[in-house]
Amino acid sequence: MISVIIRTLILYITVTAAIRLMGKRQIGDMQPSELVITLLISEIAAIPLQDKDQPVINGIVAVFLLVILEICVSAITLKSFKARKLLSGKSVVIIKNGTVDRQAMRDLRMTVFDLIELLRGQNVFNIEDVSFAILEANGNLSVLLKGSKQNATAEDLKIKNKPDALPLPVISDGKIVPESLDALSVTKADVLSILDKNSRSIKDVFLMTLDRDGSYNIINAESGV
Repeated sequence: MISVIIRTLILYITVTAAIRLMGKRQIGDMQPSELVITLLISEIAAIPLQDKDQPVINGIVAVFLLVILEICVSAITLKSFKARKLLSGKSVVIIKNGTVDRQAMRDLRMTVFDLIELLRGQNVFNIEDVSFAILEANGNLSVLLKGSKQNATAEDLKIKNKPDALPLPVISDGKIVPESLDALSVTKADVLSILDKNSRSIKDVFLMTLDRDGSYNIINAESGV
């Protein structure tokens, strides 16, 4: 039993490190080569767990060889457009100037129902509202609505907006977040001063966010508001 636990922990750490080295993409955003490597890693890591006669080191070496292979492939695709097209495929225009390209759909073996489902995933429920739709190499659908169906922007309405200020968590579960203080160029004393004005202490705060403009929001640890 102890050996199983140790083998599991070793392989868990190995696979986690391997995925971290490959990057932070989600499964749905992976290129074909990345998805293949991920599946192979999971299969290889499972072998030493299922067969105690298989040395754990074999699985570790195989996993990191696959990671090195993926890194090399990524480097090649960065420098070569042809290699990227061969390994990852290319984007395909499904709707052009409001017209569905049936030949492109046939080449992709995509049905109208597939297209409508992908459009709904982009919050588009009427295909007539679409000017361009492009199926990306990772399977995601990029959609450009017709001009009359696009939401008006502040620029369209000639409204001058102040620069966006990103709120960051400066207190999380009663603890100061140093990284956020550094990013906002504020000190712990500044945060405590805000808390004093609101008659609160750090331990009373579940979450506090703050932005560069000084706007803040405080959620109490007890009431949740």
